[in-house]
Amino acid sequence: MKIEINLDFIKDMGEQKKDENWKFRSYLKALDIEPSELDSIVRKINNEVSSQIDCTKCANCCKVVYPVLDEEDITRFSSGLNKSIEEFKSVYLSISEEEIDKFNFNALPCPFLKDNKCTNYTHRPKDCESFPHLNKEDFNSRLMSVIEFYSICPIVFNVYEQLKDTLWHRDWRNYI
Repeated sequence: MKIEINLDFIKDMGEQKKDENWKFRSYLKALDIEPSELDSIVRKINNEVSSQIDCTKCANCCKVVYPVLDEEDITRFSSGLNKSIEEFKSVYLSISEEEIDKFNFNALPCPFLKDNKCTNYTHRPKDCESFPHLNKEDFNSRLMSVIEFYSICPIVFNVYEQLKDTLWHRDWRNYI
């Protein structure tokens, strides 16, 4: 399958396939498959897709997504900048509106993005490190974010499209 990386196309497809993506989400929720089997299929597709995409050519996640940082992330990230936790929080963070006791960067694109790379990469937050979260367990529990990131991230777009092909158009048991 061809890997799509054109962000304009991906964004357009996100709008055009909105209904289809929600229908596929419903299909996945109702699918008679063990969570670990679905996770295995998603991991396999994700590994195939990710190996063909250079995130530093895109970095769209760092331009449009607010990662969630906890206190551990803040301590690690601020130490990588040689800044105090208080200074780092006051200059770069805001309290998360979505998660209690968590923070987000207060600007987009990420203030630490330069030439599509993180200037504090070895100290990056866990949310950034695991993005787009397709290798985490229990894929079915994160389908809302998959649909959200579908039109933002080439990896998510391609994985979700291949997952549709694998599960809607074939016997998924042959894929494991």
